[in-house]
Amino acid sequence: MMTLLNAIGWGLLILLPLANPLTAVAMFLSLADEMNFQQRNRQALQSAVYVFLIMLITWFAGSAVLNTFGISIPGLRIAGGMIVAFIGFRMLFPVQQVHEAPEVQHKQDELDAAPHSPQTVNIAFVPIAMPGTAGPGTIAVIISTAASVKSGVDYPAWILTVAPVICFLLVAIMLWVALRCSGSIMRLVGKGGIEALSRLMGFLLVCMGIQFVINGVVDVATHLH
Repeated sequence: MMTLLNAIGWGLLILLPLANPLTAVAMFLSLADEMNFQQRNRQALQSAVYVFLIMLITWFAGSAVLNTFGISIPGLRIAGGMIVAFIGFRMLFPVQQVHEAPEVQHKQDELDAAPHSPQTVNIAFVPIAMPGTAGPGTIAVIISTAASVKSGVDYPAWILTVAPVICFLLVAIMLWVALRCSGSIMRLVGKGGIEALSRLMGFLLVCMGIQFVINGVVDVATHLH
């Protein structure tokens, strides 16, 4: 049981800075302004379900994708590290606010085109679930972890089946709770608090991304020798 909890803990430590549900809160509030309570709750639940499914499919299909395209683990680590570091730099030094992202602007245009029926516009998959929560960095890290963790060596096989599902479910639940309580969270921490936390997460992502690149380069150097 302790091994399972350890695996879940490490999984959450890796995923939460990337998923960053509080950033999704700011995005959700900017897009769901015209929706009523029931519509917001429906979009929040759909967002959580989409995030869980994206992560789950990525974990179990990651190795197949790598094998199909002939991508090596070191190559994936370097590419994933660069993506994660880039996302971290953008969070540390934002060139635009969350509500100014292209995906958000596109959905806002759809909402503006249907002012009397905002329920017809779905914001759950794009941009809340992807790329808001389960974006390129999250997907790259999940695929890299799934391909590099060895069954029976790093963890028992059953843990590598159960722990990821629990991790993804917990992230999805956290996102759902954050979106359901988005108004209260914004009143409590404010935009300044969310931006400060986003910058802290950005710094962690930069460190994680650079470490992924270092690990990939070390793997390449080891294979060359």
